[in-house]
Amino acid sequence: MTEKAESISVSSLFFLNRFDFKFIKPPQLAVFCIIFSMVTAGCASKKDDYNYMSQPAISIRLGEIEKQKNENPVAALNLIYIFREVYVTQQNGDDANLRYLAQLENESLEKLCAMQKKAVEEERWEDAISLGRSLASLGITVENTGLEPDFILSDAKKKLSSGDILGAFLAAVKSQEMQPMDFESAYLFLEKAVNVKQRRAAAFFLSAAETAGDGEIPDEYREYTRGRDSVSDMIKGVATVLVDRGIRIEKGRGIPDRILGSAFFIDSSGLLITNYHVIESEVDPKYNSYSRMYIRMGDAASPRIPARVIGWDKALDLALIKTEHETEYVFSLIDRVIPQVGDMVMAIGSPLGLEKTVTLGIVSALSRRFLQIGDVYQIDAAVNQGNSGGPVVDSEGRLVGIVFAGIQYYQGLNFAVPAERLAAALPAMIKGGKAERPWLGITLSETFSGAEIIYTAPGTPARQHLVNEGSYIKTINGREIKAPQGGLIPAMQDAIFQFNPGELVALETVDDEGIVKKNILMTVARPEIPLIDAVKTDKRERIAAPLFGMVLTPLPSNVFSSNFLVRKIVRGSIADEAGISEDDPISIYRMRIMENDGYALLEISVKKRRMGYMETNMQLSAWLDSPDTL
Repeated sequence: MTEKAESISVSSLFFLNRFDFKFIKPPQLAVFCIIFSMVTAGCASKKDDYNYMSQPAISIRLGEIEKQKNENPVAALNLIYIFREVYVTQQNGDDANLRYLAQLENESLEKLCAMQKKAVEEERWEDAISLGRSLASLGITVENTGLEPDFILSDAKKKLSSGDILGAFLAAVKSQEMQPMDFESAYLFLEKAVNVKQRRAAAFFLSAAETAGDGEIPDEYREYTRGRDSVSDMIKGVATVLVDRGIRIEKGRGIPDRILGSAFFIDSSGLLITNYHVIESEVDPKYNSYSRMYIRMGDAASPRIPARVIGWDKALDLALIKTEHETEYVFSLIDRVIPQVGDMVMAIGSPLGLEKTVTLGIVSALSRRFLQIGDVYQIDAAVNQGNSGGPVVDSEGRLVGIVFAGIQYYQGLNFAVPAERLAAALPAMIKGGKAERPWLGITLSETFSGAEIIYTAPGTPARQHLVNEGSYIKTINGREIKAPQGGLIPAMQDAIFQFNPGELVALETVDDEGIVKKNILMTVARPEIPLIDAVKTDKRERIAAPLFGMVLTPLPSNVFSSNFLVRKIVRGSIADEAGISEDDPISIYRMRIMENDGYALLEISVKKRRMGYMETNMQLSAWLDSPDTL
């Protein structure tokens, strides 16, 4: 008997032993047996996408790799590692397929190295950086063509010569953070920063030039950086955003439909930053009504200046817009300022359309988890409708964050996206359109032992590569990620954030027994709502882990039961807040997905151990855009 047949037989015997057939008549029994054999055969065939593959199926898989190795060697290598991970050979170690797979791997690696070298020769620096990162995840160095900081610096100089000052400064700062630049390069950017009157950028490049040494710096450059931008100067770089959505009808009356927000200039070419939710109707394909966007630099009597959306990042609630207006002030994104709790901050914006309003407060807390990716600052500076998208600056005039939310009817509970995350997200938004983020399909839980993988979503890189649920992330591309308590998941998101979709990432995990496993995965584009496909296709008991924070295991009752035992509760999760604990028996009645509203409802019955196993019916609700995904 084959292993496949044996697995079906065991499942069948288990079921038959527990089922009482005396209530089924012979004709019904025949129909039942046919249906049951189809179900068990289907379950066995879906046990694994690759195990028990026939030779023709194996040939098709290898043919896919053969086709990809020249067109897209990164994709070919990804398929190779999936095949190698899940393919179970039947040929006692002398497998011609595995030998052919090793040959395809070598050819794909050679092609990838050649593509990276050609990108360097043609000065396609962004391609060279991307391909180099994939090679680095494989442990292959590229000293013969240059290291990543060299590519980034070359890209920065290329952008500077083409007039892309903002892109050049961002790239130069990133290069400096990875590897200190030489004096000549630092002086080049210092000179440009002084010429375009960006004091904070000039101060950064002055420091870089002084660190490098070996050169003279004019006294006027030093004097310029010692100055300080006043609040009245900064106000000149803040605009009111108006989105006109025509007229809406309420109770038979027409009411003007207007969205108010704030924005601030980050480049003299007319680029501004605001919130995605302010300009959403301009780019949302589901919105098919009238929408026109303008900015206003003064009061209500000031002219409206047409503006358009360049790019947006919904996960961070950020948008890049452009207008034809020569601003008097540009906010610098060069400073990597991480404020401390209690630091004084100012919010500048147009609350209720009252333009150029400045409010003062402090940083109330750090590491609030309100967005899909990363964390945000809590501030108590007064924020109202219309402040969204405005800058938050510290007492030195440095950009700290971007206002994105306040809690209605509650004073002093307001939030800002950190400026460092804006700087990291901006290059993707500058390219135009929706900013694509990398995605592995993992849901994490922060524990005292590290970041535990509690769920891998169907059809994602993590599931395809059989990344082990219940294991802990040890390193990402060979780097161990450390962060204060409560900040580990955002830190890991930041580590993945630097990759583009379609690049290879090395993920090293360790289980409770200390066994280390390394997977090489190819990132894909992050879905707008990360878990929306998972809730539609995966089992309810599995989706309970990423949404509600409870890892379930089936109880040994009958095949058609929905009874489970809580094996693990994620600390601080919805299940934890509901008083559910480990080893509580649970019955799942149904799950409803409110896709348009972005949340799911789970109806359960739970027997809580802490309450003497008294049965309680509950309905749990959870947002689909979990902030704990990678």
